[in-house]
Amino acid sequence: MPENTFKESFKVAGGQLLDMVKKLVHEGNVRRVVIKQDARVIAEFPLTVGVIGTVLAPVLAAIGAIAAFMNECTIEVERVVSDSADKATKTDNVA
Repeated sequence: MPENTFKESFKVAGGQLLDMVKKLVHEGNVRRVVIKQDARVIAEFPLTVGVIGTVLAPVLAAIGAIAAFMNECTIEVERVVSDSADKATKTDNVA
């Protein structure tokens, strides 16, 4: 089943960073999270479909530490959408 990827960006305050990343991971279709401050990449975390809480805990701890030192940052998210899901969405919008 072919997959399409696309990127989104969110600007968040440092205190919101951890909550936003947790929310994105919970959605389940996120392949990669990149945290930037201005144009500098601060951290980049690849996520896989089978990631469980114990494996993700060190990543979330690192994000929490990063958030403590940042005022504002940008989160870039690479999402995966399967072609079948994309077609279903287009079909639902036609009606």
